[in-house]
Amino acid sequence: MLVSATEMLKKAKAGHYAVGQFNINNLEWTKAVLQTAQELNSPVILGVSEGAGKYMTGFKTVAAMVKAMDESLGITVPVALHLDHGTYEGAKACIEAGFSSIMFDGSHFPLEENIAKSKEIIEICHSKGISVECEVGTIGGEEDGVIGAGEVADPEECKMIADLGVDMLAAGIGNIHGVYPANWAGLNFEALDAIQQKTGEMPLVLHGGTGIPDDMIKKAVTLGVSKINVNTECQLVFAEATRKYIEAGKDLQGKGFDPRKLLAPGTEAIKAKVKEKMELFGSVGKA
Repeated sequence: MLVSATEMLKKAKAGHYAVGQFNINNLEWTKAVLQTAQELNSPVILGVSEGAGKYMTGFKTVAAMVKAMDESLGITVPVALHLDHGTYEGAKACIEAGFSSIMFDGSHFPLEENIAKSKEIIEICHSKGISVECEVGTIGGEEDGVIGAGEVADPEECKMIADLGVDMLAAGIGNIHGVYPANWAGLNFEALDAIQQKTGEMPLVLHGGTGIPDDMIKKAVTLGVSKINVNTECQLVFAEATRKYIEAGKDLQGKGFDPRKLLAPGTEAIKAKVKEKMELFGSVGKA
């Protein structure tokens, strides 16, 4: 059964650990993340970008697959199905489709419009028991065509959005989506501390978890980050394991071309990466 992310993140904030959001792209991805969460007795958030939702033929398909898989695999740990970087229209479509958590990203709107739209989404979601994440200041890198330069959010703006009643807040602290450039300056912990002081008990979200050094991740968690998003890293290990399988000519041996065999090494690689991240975030055994 899918749950909102509110409860798991409150517990994470109080317990000084973070819950991983792992973006899903297909059946293998979803299965790998769910099985690993169950094995490690960890709460988990399945993230779906609008692009991935479209690729999987729509949010209704995604929600139906995740709910059925959660049941058929006998998953007992808390699982939230979360829209990642949702537009206003996307948020409404996911509420309709049965997602249990929504990120409305109005960070590119002028602040007043971001607040007005956020308010409306929060009201609809909370009436249905769905958790809401909002974003202040753009996260760097490319996210579905939107490019930001690793900006840092204004703590006052963070407080304004937090006060609307969101369940979690994504604030830019110099983090970037995708692979980090060689000249990246690192996370801005002073900004994170200032945001944390303004927003109090609000669980903070760190986007662009791929490529941030482990010690920075651990420090961010001590400063109030309770949700960390991972996407690129799983894609990279999946691609690498698949390439090795084909380069070794295994698809030419027996029934090695069968997609179940062809995609198995990549799926195992995702599992190993998710396990590594859950251990780093401290969510193992916290379900």
